[in-house]
Amino acid sequence: MDKEAIIQKLQEKAVALLQGNPSHFLVDIRIKPTNNFKIFIDGDNGVGIDDLVKYNRALYKQIEEEGLFPDGDFSLEVSSPGLDEPLKLHRQYHKNTGRNVEVTQLDGQKTEGELFSVADDAIVVAEIRGKGKKTERIEHTILLETIKTTKIQIKF
Repeated sequence: MDKEAIIQKLQEKAVALLQGNPSHFLVDIRIKPTNNFKIFIDGDNGVGIDDLVKYNRALYKQIEEEGLFPDGDFSLEVSSPGLDEPLKLHRQYHKNTGRNVEVTQLDGQKTEGELFSVADDAIVVAEIRGKGKKTERIEHTILLETIKTTKIQIKF
């Protein structure tokens, strides 16, 4: 079975499993050449470790029962996307409204600021420039189709 067919099967299984909790959603599936599967699941209000363990066990059992890898030569990781993972789905943008982000557009332009709002086709990032009395707030509207990556930024 080729890589795309395996991803498709895993995607179907994961989506079916998540139907029991509509606030959780599939973000991405990655396969390494060593048959190491990484499945990223997120939630509108986050996803707990207990849920991730439950999903991992259920998916692992289904893969074994179907005999997708008769030799058992695979590993499965189910996790939530960490802060180092870019936002991929529209739903993730909504979830992260109010957080600081760095948006890189297809033309290489970068914008940092607060993810202020999310529409169907664009986001608004509010950038603060200057200090003290010279502080100004600039709102950048960025079309989703022009975004290469959006990453959450942690400010200390």
